[in-house]
Amino acid sequence: MSLSSFIQIAGGIENIARVLCPDERVILAVLDAKLIDQHNTEVESVEQVQQETQLTFVRTETITDSQLIELGRQISERQLEQLRPFCQPVPCDYRPQWHISPPQGLLNDPNGFIYHNGEYHLFYQWYPYACVHKDKHWAHLTSKDLVNWHWQPVALTPSDWFDSHGVFSGHALSQDEQLMLFYTGNTRIGPQRDRHTTQCLATSKDGINFEKHGPVIGELPPGVTSHIRDPKIIRRNDEWLMLLGAQTTDLKGRLVIYRSNDLHHWRFDKLYGDETGDMGYMWECPDMFELDGQWFAIIGPQGIESFSKHNTIPHHNGYFKATWNENSPSLSDFAHLDYGFDFYAPQTMVTADGRRVLSGWMGLPDEIEQPSRGWVHQLTALRELSVRDGKLCQWPIAEMCALVDKQLELSLSQQSIDIGTKCFDMSITLEWGQSLNLFVDQESALVIKAEQENQRLILDRSRTLNRAMDTQRELPLTSQKVELRILADNSSVELFVNGGEAVMTSRVFANKCATAMSVNGGEANAIVKILKAATAPFQVN
Repeated sequence: MSLSSFIQIAGGIENIARVLCPDERVILAVLDAKLIDQHNTEVESVEQVQQETQLTFVRTETITDSQLIELGRQISERQLEQLRPFCQPVPCDYRPQWHISPPQGLLNDPNGFIYHNGEYHLFYQWYPYACVHKDKHWAHLTSKDLVNWHWQPVALTPSDWFDSHGVFSGHALSQDEQLMLFYTGNTRIGPQRDRHTTQCLATSKDGINFEKHGPVIGELPPGVTSHIRDPKIIRRNDEWLMLLGAQTTDLKGRLVIYRSNDLHHWRFDKLYGDETGDMGYMWECPDMFELDGQWFAIIGPQGIESFSKHNTIPHHNGYFKATWNENSPSLSDFAHLDYGFDFYAPQTMVTADGRRVLSGWMGLPDEIEQPSRGWVHQLTALRELSVRDGKLCQWPIAEMCALVDKQLELSLSQQSIDIGTKCFDMSITLEWGQSLNLFVDQESALVIKAEQENQRLILDRSRTLNRAMDTQRELPLTSQKVELRILADNSSVELFVNGGEAVMTSRVFANKCATAMSVNGGEANAIVKILKAATAPFQVN
């Protein structure tokens, strides 16, 4: 029997919701079970899986990989048409003016951040239809200036047998005129939803339309569970390395490395990170780069103990220093990248003029309850990375200056000053014992306190609308004063502390009219730059 025969038995191509190919079988999930040819003997089984009717057939030798790719392409065409209305933004008082947010549905990890053929490309994980984690797509934005982003056709949908339950996170590579996307394909098989993961490739000749090629790594490496994902490709010593976050069979987070000479054929190297000890049960979203002569490895370790009693979330992000012993990296000196409420899955790229710039997800895997009405999460401000005294520092990119509308010089005290907006770039120095209050009205305030007793900076959102989980974060400091640069954008705040030595990133929901600010514990001078809106990242250029 041919694949086309299976499709007809399942009710025709318009009735196929997804395709799976486990263990020499072809599984077709259908949209309408009434259209199935119930009496055909070629059907091995029909079962309900997660409210979805699935038909299982034995895969014959006549069914080729290229035929399955073509089936995936046809499913993708229908998916792209289905999601078209969800590319239009829903109105919301909390929508940012210059951060990237989804038009509807759920946004998470930034993906494929790259400079290619005179333009910046940034993709992100997106589920268009609801604010839940399910069947991820790759939304696609482009920019000439890293500030104004333009919507492009959705690059990848969960349409194929190798990514039917999610086109998970990955990396982009610019090769001459070709833009290559490496990503993790996620599938779930059977009533128990057994997870199958592969590392996949898609390419584009024009930077807009992508062709899937299927898995370049189709099997799990030894010693890991099916939790292995988020490929990052780097070039070192005349070969390509693919870095993957993974969970070992004894439930430890580790880094997996594959090697290649041509980007299409990959050989397993080994697992790395044993020298770090117990660093959680899973590592996600690896990145690795050299900056000022020092190698750094960014990792998202899940399940490590927090240094603060106020942080009960198991998802963390940080970096190791990496030392290469010939071709093997050794990791040491873990440090946090962010001390706020909402930061995960960062990805870096090199700009046209050679700067290393980071984009992160301003959210967490377990947090979807936000009052944003039809969409959830956003990306962080873009941050230039630098090295100071061996530590990674982060600072808003210089291109931010294009958003400045006007500048205010304020003397802040206990008497509130209303600036009329929640979108600003603020510089202020706090003495120990002082507190800065932002988003102030009669009902709310975000409190940033330089607590003298324990020499720590406290970010307190207990008087805002999102206080269902943790309401405080703390940052230990040893400096004589606390220098702050604060980026605010309607429902988010990013604190860059002491020249970017530490950052605290948070979503903050307050009333629309909560636009005042004040200082307790004495006066403090502040420079506040009012920011105008960037191009909305839902508009076609």
